[in-house]
Amino acid sequence: MTKKLLIVGAGTGGLMVANFVARDLGREIARGEIAVTLLGDREEYIYQPGFLYVVFDLMRPAQLRRPIRELLAPGVEFVHDRAVRIDPQRKVVERAGGEELAYDYLVLATGSDLNLAEVPGLQEGGHWFYTLEGALRLRDTLRDFKGGRLVLTVGVPHKCPVAPLEFTMMFEEWARVRGIREQTEIVYTYPLGRAHSIASVAEWVQPELESRGVRVETFFNMESVDPAKRIVHSMEGTDFDYDVLVAIPPHRGDELGATSGLAEAGNWYPTDRGRLNLAGRDDIFALGDTTNLPVSKAGSVAHFQAEVLADNLVGLLSEGSPPAYQYNGRAFCFIETGLERATFITFDYLHPPQVPQPTSAVHWFKQTYNRIHWANLKAVM
Repeated sequence: MTKKLLIVGAGTGGLMVANFVARDLGREIARGEIAVTLLGDREEYIYQPGFLYVVFDLMRPAQLRRPIRELLAPGVEFVHDRAVRIDPQRKVVERAGGEELAYDYLVLATGSDLNLAEVPGLQEGGHWFYTLEGALRLRDTLRDFKGGRLVLTVGVPHKCPVAPLEFTMMFEEWARVRGIREQTEIVYTYPLGRAHSIASVAEWVQPELESRGVRVETFFNMESVDPAKRIVHSMEGTDFDYDVLVAIPPHRGDELGATSGLAEAGNWYPTDRGRLNLAGRDDIFALGDTTNLPVSKAGSVAHFQAEVLADNLVGLLSEGSPPAYQYNGRAFCFIETGLERATFITFDYLHPPQVPQPTSAVHWFKQTYNRIHWANLKAVM
C-alpha cells in the first residue's frame, strides 16, 4: 500500500519539505510505494523578503515570482486548492472544492496572515510592506514624498523580526540620497521597553538609530489609527501625528487550524520544539510561521526546520523508523543597515545572537542570496 505524505502550504517550508523528501525518496516515489502531495491555494510562489526592496525601487515584482510547479522536484504532485478542514481521526484534509485528500503523515506549513482588523483605522490610514500590493502602494507613496514625519510602528506578533529596523535604516539613507533628510523626521516606535525584542540587537541598534537622528519611542503598542487626522494612538496613551505611517501589522495563523480544532490562541499550532510534531500527535507536523515555537517567524527558520523534518519523514516513510533528528531553534537573519551595508544575526535555543559590524560585503551577499533563493527551494543546495 502506498504511504502518503500530504503537505499543506506552498511557501518556503512546504516547498522545501516536499523537495527534500522527493530528492531522497525518488525511487520509492517512482515505484508507487510513496506519494508526496503538496496542497496550496496559489499557483505562484512569491519571495516575500523582496518586498522591502520593491519599496525602494531596488527589485522589480517580476523578480519575486515563480510558478510553483516549476519549483517542485519530480514526483511531487501539486494540487491547487485551499484546505478548509483537517479530520485527524479519518486522516483526511477537506478541500474548498469539496474533495478530500488522505494522508499517513501530514505537514502543516500554512504560514501566517496579516491581522489588520486588530488595529482600527490601520487599513485606511497606514502603509505596510508585508504583501506585494502593500509594498507597491508604499513605493508609490515614497516616490511622491518630499518630506514630513514618517512614523514606523510595530504590531505583535509579526514575522521577520528585524524588518522594522531594516526599513527604518534603509529609509533614513534613502531620504539622504534623495536630498530630503533635513525636511524629514523619522520616528521609530517599539512595543517593548527597548528598541527590539532581542536584547543584543536592541543594545546595538538604539544608539545606531539615534546617531542617525531617528527618534526612538519605546513602550508604544499601536492601538488605533485616525486616518482623517493622520494620528496613530498607542495603548500607553502616546500619540503621533504623521505624514506617512508605516506599520508592521500584527499577524495570526491561518484559519485552517481554528476550523479544525488543532490550533491555539492566535491560530498557532502547538508544536514540539525539537521533533516539530503537533502536541500529542505522531502523524501531524508543523513548521515555519504557523507554529507557536519561541523562535523568529522567518524564512531561514522554515528552511532549517524543513531540513530536520524532511530527514525524519524520510525515515518514517521508507523504514517506519521514529524521528531521530531534532530542530535546535536555529535562525539566521540578514539586517540591511542602509542601501549598501548590512550585518546579520544567527542564534538558536541556547545561543543568543551577537551583531557584527555592518559591511558592504554582507549587503552584497544578501543580494546574491536574493537571486539564488530559488535553488534553495528546489533542495539543490
